[in-house]
Amino acid sequence: MSVTVTSLDPALKERLESVSTATLTTIMLKKGIRRSWLRGPMPLFAASHRAVGRAFTLRFVPLREDLATPDSWSSPRSTRAAIEDMPEGVIAVADAMGVRDAGIFGDILALRMKKRGVSALITDGVMRDAAGVESSRLPVWATGVAAPASVSSLTFVGWQEPIACGGAAIFPNDVIVADRDGAVVIPAALVEAVADLSVEQERLEGWIMGEVEAGHRLPGLYPPDSETKARYEAWKAGQQR
Repeated sequence: MSVTVTSLDPALKERLESVSTATLTTIMLKKGIRRSWLRGPMPLFAASHRAVGRAFTLRFVPLREDLATPDSWSSPRSTRAAIEDMPEGVIAVADAMGVRDAGIFGDILALRMKKRGVSALITDGVMRDAAGVESSRLPVWATGVAAPASVSSLTFVGWQEPIACGGAAIFPNDVIVADRDGAVVIPAALVEAVADLSVEQERLEGWIMGEVEAGHRLPGLYPPDSETKARYEAWKAGQQR
C-alpha cells in the first residue's frame, strides 16, 4: 500500500483528453493489447466530460463474514484509509468482481474523494446512496446502484496493488481514460506512444469524416489506401504551413 503515484505530465494529459476511448482501443489493439476496455463500467454520475488520470487501485474479494463487518470500516485496512491515501488527480479504480448487490461507496465517501481532488471513480461494481453521490459531483463510471453496503457481499482487502476490473488487468500508475463509451486502461510504459498515435489517428479520422461528408465512397477511403494516404499527407502538410 505504499506504491508512489507518478504525476501525469500536463501536456500528456491534455493529449489524452482530446482522444476518444474508441480510438484508444484501436491503437492498443495495434500495440498487441487486446483487453484494454473495462467490461461493465459506464458513465453513471457527473461523468459528462472525459476523465484522464493515473490509476489508484482498490481491491475487494468475496464476502468473509469474520472480516466484512461494520467494525471493519474503522480498520487501518479500510476503504476510508485508502481514500485518505489518494493523491490529487488520480482515478480510483475498484475491483468489485462485478458484484451488483452491494454498493462499494456511498455519498460520504464519494464526497471525500471529490474534496481530495480525485478525478473520477471507476468500478465494475455498483454504488449506493445514489442521490448523495450525484450531489457530490464526483465523476463515477459503474454498473449501477444498490442499497446494501459493501460488507453484505464483499470484503475490502487493500489498495495500490494489481487488480482485475471489468476483465482488464490494471496496475498502479497505469493511465485510465474514461468517456461515454466506458473506460480504457493504458499500461504505464505505453502511455506516451499511445497518446501520440491516438492524436494522429483522430486527426486522420477527422479528415476522413470530411471526405465522407463530401460524398466520397468508403472503399479505399476507410481504411485508407495508398492514394488516400497521399491525399491526407498533402492536406496535413498544407495545414501545418
